[in-house]
Amino acid sequence: MSFPRPDTRLHVSTTAPDPEERGRQRGAALAGILPGAIDAYDRLFAAGGLTTATVRSDAARALDTIAAHRTGLAEQIVGVAEAAGVDVWRVAALNARTEILARSRTVPPGECSTIVRALPGADGTRNVGVQTWDWHAELSDYWHTLDAGGGAHRYAGITEDGILAKIGVNSAGVALHFNILGHAQDAIGGIPMHVLAALVLEEAEDAAHAVELVREAPISSSGSFLIFDRDRAVLLDLSPVGVFEAPAALPDTRVRTNHFLTAPPAAAEKAAYQPDSGERYAFLLGRLAASAPQTPEALLTQLVTGEGEPALTCVPKEDAVLGDRWASLATVILDPAEHEARVLDGTPAEHATRPWHTLRATEDALALV
Repeated sequence: MSFPRPDTRLHVSTTAPDPEERGRQRGAALAGILPGAIDAYDRLFAAGGLTTATVRSDAARALDTIAAHRTGLAEQIVGVAEAAGVDVWRVAALNARTEILARSRTVPPGECSTIVRALPGADGTRNVGVQTWDWHAELSDYWHTLDAGGGAHRYAGITEDGILAKIGVNSAGVALHFNILGHAQDAIGGIPMHVLAALVLEEAEDAAHAVELVREAPISSSGSFLIFDRDRAVLLDLSPVGVFEAPAALPDTRVRTNHFLTAPPAAAEKAAYQPDSGERYAFLLGRLAASAPQTPEALLTQLVTGEGEPALTCVPKEDAVLGDRWASLATVILDPAEHEARVLDGTPAEHATRPWHTLRATEDALALV
């Protein structure tokens, strides 16, 4: 089964050195579509039993935390809202949607599967990553490819409409894959995971610096950042009880689904993430051990699954309702040695039939290849 997708995918670029003006550039590009994204999340929040008052209060707290830690990121959110003609708290809520939805008792987690592996090349080995972004099918219209210039580093990749960042690579050669995790203590109060992703992509000089930036941030919710440059890859469990590095699952290979891989946060993990995440993780490890992929394309095929297999390729069931219609909305290959993000507008199984977008971030410009 497939699911509706737009005929063309929006691409958003920013160039302004001033953060608020950078946000206005985004907001102007998103003005026609952002109300639809807000409405989709309103329905998801309501399905999770969250009132408008709760969402608005959580958004305000999140924006205060962002402003205290990185004023420029808060200014970008304000700029998006002003140029798109929506209330600032609405855009803040989108950026804190992971943390707000963590309050929900009825909306279960989604699924994402990620691999980063050292692959051979003419100039030696270099790390390459591939990921499915699995989320609610109702959001299939509301994401875009991104060229975020004007900050310390330019970065390229994908994000949801109104949200500063998600998955991408920057002009310094730092790449970031992002998976959702769940901990019993997840709450509003720290910097939202999606905003932290923007911070890393905008500022990090290399993988080691990216890890420093994460460890310095106030964190009160959960996520996984798989951060890598050409030579180093670091798989992090982020949680309210701390940030922990997970070991490589296989030689020169990191794998992530949606459960904690280190003991301290795993002790209070949300039960809703299992057994699905563990089944996908074990299946993917077995595939990788048996095949030892040597190219980005071979890595991509590891995420193609069908009937009767764990859902690395995720499509919604025909009878699924709002809140349970999981789909692989995009598939992303990141190659930090080439400063390149390749975005498939579809599931891994559609790699030969759905459009690809290739973006390459350099210090002075982004090339659309």
